Amino acid sequence: MLIAVVLLGILSAALYGSYFGVARARERASAGMESQRELGATLDLIRREIASSLFSRTDKRLRFTVEDRDNFGAPASTLELTTLTPVPAGTEQSRRESGLATVSYRLTDKNGKRMMTRREYDPVFDATGVLAYPQMERISSFLVECYDGSKWVKSWDTSINGRLPAMVRITVTVEEEGRLREFSVLSAPRLSGVT
Repeated sequence: MLIAVVLLGILSAALYGSYFGVARARERASAGMESQRELGATLDLIRREIASSLFSRTDKRLRFTVEDRDNFGAPASTLELTTLTPVPAGTEQSRRESGLATVSYRLTDKNGKRMMTRREYDPVFDATGVLAYPQMERISSFLVECYDGSKWVKSWDTSINGRLPAMVRITVTVEEEGRLREFSVLSAPRLSGVT
């Protein structure tokens, strides 16, 4: 009887450890999938916004700027652009919207962790008092590079360059299971400047 109880205890301990090991692995896989989904959605959003970006030589509210920054040795670019955005159905009468949005992305530190924030506002009717909100957490670096037709540069300002870049490359580095992984997306502005 004593041998049976000992064997039952050993078997129960093995099953208990296996069950919780599988549960932890499933939670890690689920968190990794959520992180990948968040990363994919963020890169796709930035790619679409760059593709529909525009600027004006006369109206300084319509712009495209990239600033090269550094955050403890890691790229931490800032991106600010004016992009076309659809006016939600039914809001034409209740709220004034121009169909334009000025969007900015930047890295910030909160409680020792880096996150990408996004700020969006209507540059024609709503240019003040808009707060940035977290777009993506657990990010190590954010690098924006612009192709001017001959080389890649890390800074761009349409008020100086007088045009949109030919191509934009976004590179995001995230930490997954103790390793740094880099993801990139290319986008080309499709619109030219507005006078």
